[in-house]
Formats: sequence, C-alpha cells, structure tokens
Amino acid sequence: MKLVVTGATGGAGSWIVDHVADAGHEVIGIDLERPPRERDNATFLEADLTEQGQAFEAVLDPEPDAVIHFAGIPRMGITTGTETFLTNVSSAYHVFEAAGRAGADVIWASSESLYGMPFAAEPFLPDSLPIDESHPMRPEDGYGTSKLVGEELAAKTVRKHGISVASIRPSWIQYPGEYRATDGNAAFDPETADPSGNFWSYVDVRDVVSIVDAALEADIDGHEAYHAIAAENYLGRETGDVIETVFGDLPAACDLEGEQSAFSTAKARQELGWEPEHSWREAEDADVNGPSFLDL
Repeated sequence: MKLVVTGATGGAGSWIVDHVADAGHEVIGIDLERPPRERDNATFLEADLTEQGQAFEAVLDPEPDAVIHFAGIPRMGITTGTETFLTNVSSAYHVFEAAGRAGADVIWASSESLYGMPFAAEPFLPDSLPIDESHPMRPEDGYGTSKLVGEELAAKTVRKHGISVASIRPSWIQYPGEYRATDGNAAFDPETADPSGNFWSYVDVRDVVSIVDAALEADIDGHEAYHAIAAENYLGRETGDVIETVFGDLPAACDLEGEQSAFSTAKARQELGWEPEHSWREAEDADVNGPSFLDL
C-alpha cells in the first residue's frame, strides 16, 4: 500500500513510519521538519498541515491508499490552549478533506482526553467504570476539545466522501526503556496523591503501532472510535481501590477487577482483533531500538 503518515518525526508517528516501512509499504512521511537520516521505503516531506494548500498538496499528490494522521500538539502545557485547539483542528480538517478527495481511508490519533477528565481544572469521576467509547464527552480544555471536534470532522468526512475513519483514542503513550509514567511509583501514596484524570492509565507505543496495523487491515464502515490503552494501570495497585481512596468515591456503576485499566478495550478486541501486549513491568526497562532515521 501507499501510505501517508503525518507527524512522521514525532513520538508515535515515527514508530508507525518505521513499522509500515518495514512491512514493505511505500511511505510518505510528513512533518514540519525532515529527519536527519533517510529510511528505506520512506520519503519525507516538510509541510505545515495547518496551511490548506500545503496539506492538500502533501496528501493528495501521492495518491495514497490510506492516511495515518498523527501530527498535532499532543497535550496541554506545550503552548496555549487556543493554539493547541486551532493547530489540531485545522490540521485535522485539511488532512481529512484531502484524504476524502483522494478516496483514502484515515486512521488518526484522537485521545481519551475528549472525555474531559484528564485536563479538567478539577478532575472528576466518570459516569461508570471501566470507561468505554460511548461515555459522554465533556472536555473543558483546548486539547480535549480539539479531539472532540476532530472526531466530528471525521464523521463529516465519512458523510461527504464515503471513506472510513478510525479514531484511535490512546492514553498516555510510553516508550520502552523510557517509561515516564512509572517514575513516581515507589513514592506513590493514594492517601496523599493528587487525582489523575486518566486514572493512572497508559499505553506502550508498540501497542499504538499494532492497533494502527489492525485498523489498516480491518473492514471499517464509516467512522469508528477505539481505545488504545494497556490492560492494567501503571501503579501495580488495585485500580478501584486507588480511585476510591484518591477521589473519595467510585461511580455507582463500577466493574473493575484488580489492576484492570479504567478504560475498556473490548471494542477494539471485538472489531479489530486487537489487544495490548505490553506491560510497564517488562517495558519500563526494556532495551528496544527506536526509529533509526531519528537522533534518539
């Protein structure tokens, strides 16, 4: 297949480029800057996807079979909320529209932040646990709102162009050997800990790559959203107990067992045949080479 991958020199995007190029696909990687080294089966292009002309040319000209859109500002706290929102929404609009005109299906990086809890001024409990893809979306920050609007743009693109769009909703993406999530585990005390809006959830970047692979191979009809989240929390403690201690309560509808993640991945398992394979216990100290075309 011929694949356009945006965010090609970023965290998850670069791992996706490496994987699909290894699989023999012809890859056009797009980002604000080209990487320092070349890569077999991949061509890299500089483009600002917030500019419609650049985005249309970069996505349309290669005549791709599919577009994997992972470009954008990945969280709050990097720039202003306004800039985060405008950058993510404008780039998604342009990439989706270009992909639709090319007749290319889309897989893109949405986020669990669209539910509203992760970047809320006062983190709040979900309506039920575990959280599935039908949970109400109540973001109050620029990042989460950009992903909510992005999924509406995905649905619009499906209606207009008849392509399929898979919205992947990862939690905090971690990299083997560099697990930032577990840095404070030894000192963690639920009696004094601050609330976590993602309920101590995470996902290994290799599992993000594998769910993108699964979505590429699946026969998706229209727009569908899928959680990409590890099977357990990164604390090594019972999830329900930690949430109840830190937040002072649990939702009335709570069906968590042991260290099970607060987010359900049942939909991805049922519809894509995907399950997370990596745990922080083996991955936080793993020695795994990242993309060779970057300085790591």
